[in-house]
Amino acid sequence: MEGLIAALLLSAVAWFVTVPLREASRPSGAGDSDLAALEDAKEAKYREIRDLELDRAAGKVAEEEFTAANAELRAEAIAILDRLDQRKAAQGRIDLGRVDGGSS
Repeated sequence: MEGLIAALLLSAVAWFVTVPLREASRPSGAGDSDLAALEDAKEAKYREIRDLELDRAAGKVAEEEFTAANAELRAEAIAILDRLDQRKAAQGRIDLGRVDGGSS
């Protein structure tokens, strides 16, 4: 009897632990992969902006260079956010906080 309980418990733990592996192997729709790619691009652009700000604070970037690069990076980030909003709207998953231009 104890062996049966141990086997059931072990099976339950094994099933629980392998859930992420099974989810990762499941094919996702093209829309989900597009959204994931845009989310990744957004996070990467945010990192670039933070890195630039840190470089300026450390004195590695001149103020003129910072101003130009910062404007370009932020314009690229806005373009990514717009594409992300369009993709979400097309899938009916728009973030209501950004519908009115993000002014909340």
